Amino acid sequence: MIDQQVSLRGGAARIPVRPRTGRLLVLAAVFICAACGLVYELELVALASYLIGDSVTQASVVLSVMVFAMGIGSLLAKGLRSHAAVGFGLIEAGLALIGGSSALVLYATFAWIGESRLALVGFSLAIGILIGAEIPLLMTLIQRVDRQDAGGTVADLFAADYVGALVGGLAFPFLLLPVLGQLTGALLTGMVNAAAGGALVLWVFRRDLTPRSRWLLILVNVSVIALLATATVLADDFERAARRAVYGDEVRVAVQTDVQEVVLTGAGRSSLDLYLDGRLRVRAQDEYQYHEALVHPAMNGRHARVLILGGGDGLAAREVLRYPDVRSVTIVEIDPGVTRLARTDPALSALNAHAYRDPRLTAVTADAFNWLRAGYGGYDVVISDLPDPGITASTKLYSAEFYGLIAEALAPGGRLVVHGGPPGTRPRTFWTVEASVRAAGLSTRSYSVSGRRTGFAAGPDRTTDRAKAPHGWGFVLARPGPRAPAPGLSPRAPELRSLTEGVLAGAVRDAERGRPPEQAPSTLVHPRYWEEP
Repeated sequence: MIDQQVSLRGGAARIPVRPRTGRLLVLAAVFICAACGLVYELELVALASYLIGDSVTQASVVLSVMVFAMGIGSLLAKGLRSHAAVGFGLIEAGLALIGGSSALVLYATFAWIGESRLALVGFSLAIGILIGAEIPLLMTLIQRVDRQDAGGTVADLFAADYVGALVGGLAFPFLLLPVLGQLTGALLTGMVNAAAGGALVLWVFRRDLTPRSRWLLILVNVSVIALLATATVLADDFERAARRAVYGDEVRVAVQTDVQEVVLTGAGRSSLDLYLDGRLRVRAQDEYQYHEALVHPAMNGRHARVLILGGGDGLAAREVLRYPDVRSVTIVEIDPGVTRLARTDPALSALNAHAYRDPRLTAVTADAFNWLRAGYGGYDVVISDLPDPGITASTKLYSAEFYGLIAEALAPGGRLVVHGGPPGTRPRTFWTVEASVRAAGLSTRSYSVSGRRTGFAAGPDRTTDRAKAPHGWGFVLARPGPRAPAPGLSPRAPELRSLTEGVLAGAVRDAERGRPPEQAPSTLVHPRYWEEP
């Protein structure tokens, strides 16, 4: 009875080190566990944004569910305070297993089931509950080691927790993600988490444990570390199998750049598919329909200097360079990995007609928004070949402010063309793009051409069959001044496979026929895009 009272009141005699040393060890464990917890949180946000899209929504779901769950965990931990040591050890082992395996399970559900939203919510809830249960138990343990006023103890615990979160938050994007990748980074974080929690309890608080609970903790922690270590060894094999489930059996190139995952499938030029972050961006069988419709109407007029925003695959540049009177083409692409593949991959470089070998072409690695702010201008044609506006990372590149920068970069009589998404299936998004262009002081004309659906994430329920479903690509052609441009083809236009003056006239009628009520423009402070079904 006396021993129990000493344990509950923080008697230093029950630990094998001096009270001050024990206190430092507890705070060190808090630091490590906090760093691991934030890595799990950021891992869920990053992977969900990549697999599901719309990073703002996914971050909101993960953070709100996790914070709510932390409150539940704190309440549940009240019943474990009389067994704080063994309770903390088991909680850390469970957190290590669930958090460490979260990325692997999320990717597996996406690859083989095609849907990972429920798994995302489940992991956010479970991890939040376990993180929330840590602090009450750690508060009890640190008071057993070295009694101090409650305010000082709470201050020390939260200081260690916040500093650990800072280190974990910085380690994730600058160390774990680029060096280890999402799967291995999460698995190794789980092993560190289990080792830190287990070592603290099994050494510093071993006298608080019964023989049975001691062996239970040893067995549980060894099993968790062994499972995570085995998964780490098999991570590459798992990733290859999952990638085949997502992209098919013909994956030739899979590269994780600093910006995104780039995947090329298909054995040759005619069967090539290009995926960026799981989204089909180029299908060789029909890409010419999109790129002819994007480029050639804007080339009707002076086109000596052309600026392409995005388009690192070189396919828009291929169409521009077919005009012999083009003097210079500048591509501004944020991901050097894409331009590198466009230069060196045999199938992709053949598809873009080796555009990067043309001396008229200059490639710049930069964010298009920031690059335009530097004041570059004098372009006769600006072609915006960027990811869909429904992707959160691209929202600023479809804002009125961005189009204002483009308007300043246009030479007198210059023209802008923007890919705005399919107006038939995503009308609100497309006409918000058009309204945003007009808000920058440009006069617009919209047109829509038929083709095959692209831009959807791969996966069992979003695979090739759906990617081939007929739809319309929507474009906004614009120029400064009060008169809208009249879409047409330049007298010097090369021979085209899919686009004629008649097709273009019908494309304008098709787009205008589906115009909804007036949409408000999207701005930096009030973005109005989301991913429509």
